Amino acid sequence: MLNRLQIIGNAGAAPEVRDVNGVKVANLNIGVTERGYKTSSGKDIPDRTDWFTVVAWRGLAEILQKYVGKGDKLYIDGKMKSRQYEKDGQKRTVWELYAENIVLLSPKKDGHTGQADPTPPPVPQEEENMLPF
Repeated sequence: MLNRLQIIGNAGAAPEVRDVNGVKVANLNIGVTERGYKTSSGKDIPDRTDWFTVVAWRGLAEILQKYVGKGDKLYIDGKMKSRQYEKDGQKRTVWELYAENIVLLSPKKDGHTGQADPTPPPVPQEEENMLPF
């Protein structure tokens, strides 16, 4: 059997982080948007966003708490799990994505993306006039 789900989407809000028996757990809603398009007959099909509830434990919960805010783009890989609860006398089932791997895709808040700077550092004046031989 295979139970794997990979999504790329945007955080709907900052994660909710709580302590469960001494262990951090974070809940986060991620919106995954399928872009709209125009059919060959000219009909406009609008964007469609599906929302996923993501659950992250321990270190992943801490990463979400420290670095993720509303609108941030993330890649999440994990397993889908269901859980049942009762509300107003009715049994309900909720599906959640239990994160096993998270990659932050939004640029850091300081504007640095984590990629190398393509601009080379300036060459000091005295080295500029030196010949390599």
